[in-house]
Amino acid sequence: MLIRRLFVIVAAIALLPLGAQGAAFTDYLENKILDDLLRTTAYSPPATHYVGLMTSACSDSAAGTEVSGGSYARVAVSKADASYKGSHGSATGASSGTNGTASNAAAVTFPAPTANWGSVTHWGIWDAASSGNLLVCSALTVAKTINNGDAAPSFAIDALTVQVDN
Repeated sequence: MLIRRLFVIVAAIALLPLGAQGAAFTDYLENKILDDLLRTTAYSPPATHYVGLMTSACSDSAAGTEVSGGSYARVAVSKADASYKGSHGSATGASSGTNGTASNAAAVTFPAPTANWGSVTHWGIWDAASSGNLLVCSALTVAKTINNGDAAPSFAIDALTVQVDN
């Protein structure tokens, strides 16, 4: 059951239009998966994930510098069929495709900036609205400077791609 809930975020990110390089599980999530799958320590993934933006590199072991101030907040995305399309490309029914890939079924939109957020270079998914544990992180293909008055940054439908086993 846990395997169906696992994800790796890869490529195809568009954030005002930004792309992303392949993402990586953090050491924290890797350890949780290993313990749940092969050992005796259960891991309960969060019912809600939080997508965030960083102005410096994240890695397996470090979260980088997250944007702060200027109305910035992580965006909550619930673990639900309506939130992600399955590997068969639909937001209804169980995944039945062969590519191991799911994507966001609705736009993931941040608040409009009321101050300069700086040059956003990375993004990640956390298990909490603030603080918490970084689960996945990735570099954007192209950094994007987000300033006061810019439109609310948004991941378009199908731009946030989640892949397992490929």
